[in-house]
Amino acid sequence: MRLLKQLVVVAVVAAAGGAGVNGAQWNPVLTLVLGAAAALVSLYTYRWVVRRTERREPTELALKGAAGALTRGMLIGFAMFAAVIVNIAFLGHYRVDGIGSATGAVALLGFMAAAAVSEEVMFRGVLFRIIEERTGTWAALALTGLVFGLMHLPNPNADLWSALAIAVEAGGMLAAAYVATRNLWVPIGLHFAWNFAGAGIFGTDVSGKDAPDGLLDGVTSGPTLLSGGEFGPEASLYAVGAGVVLTIVFMWLARRRGTIVRRKRGSRAPAAATLAQ
Repeated sequence: MRLLKQLVVVAVVAAAGGAGVNGAQWNPVLTLVLGAAAALVSLYTYRWVVRRTERREPTELALKGAAGALTRGMLIGFAMFAAVIVNIAFLGHYRVDGIGSATGAVALLGFMAAAAVSEEVMFRGVLFRIIEERTGTWAALALTGLVFGLMHLPNPNADLWSALAIAVEAGGMLAAAYVATRNLWVPIGLHFAWNFAGAGIFGTDVSGKDAPDGLLDGVTSGPTLLSGGEFGPEASLYAVGAGVVLTIVFMWLARRRGTIVRRKRGSRAPAAATLAQ
């Protein structure tokens, strides 16, 4: 019931925020403002519902150290996407046709902020965290990663391969980032930077969705497994490989820090939020 209550509340708020951002129809200032507002409301809602249903302070969204954690996540996300796009370009499957749109990049800032925050509080903050308490880290990582990937299946230009790619490179990696740090700021920053780098900087499609041009007018071409096809670079083997590498690194850190939850037979696993930072 705790899972259901939290999931319903944050999902309703996320849907309302998404509807507002989409209603701005890519107006740069309006999309930026509404996107930032939607992100803040999602964060507040998560904190509120956790306090109400768990009678605790949501330490995974503690304000102390939030700026540093968010920045680290963003740096990882930008570096990860840049590495992917460089590899795609090396084989001639990505090119820049010119300068894109600064106003488009501004609108994408708001859009991606709302998407990253709402998805992270829903999937890692609620779904992964609570399932992990019952099943342990590894089972929760696999299960919620698969769910996250399948949730992208209705996206334009999506297919089973792109959904599985998202499950591995995003669903698994972002959950691993949470396990290693035990805060939501790192996966939020990583998620936002990955998405914004794709559309807002390099001008590629993100998760199959068409968006206004970012700072560059980028074009991908070639085989789907190498370029990502019409779904965008996220469906490329380069993105999957980068996600797997980061997942391994995060889980190695989690093991060293002792933040992996193991399912104990006949007893409930400790709550993730009570583990050491």
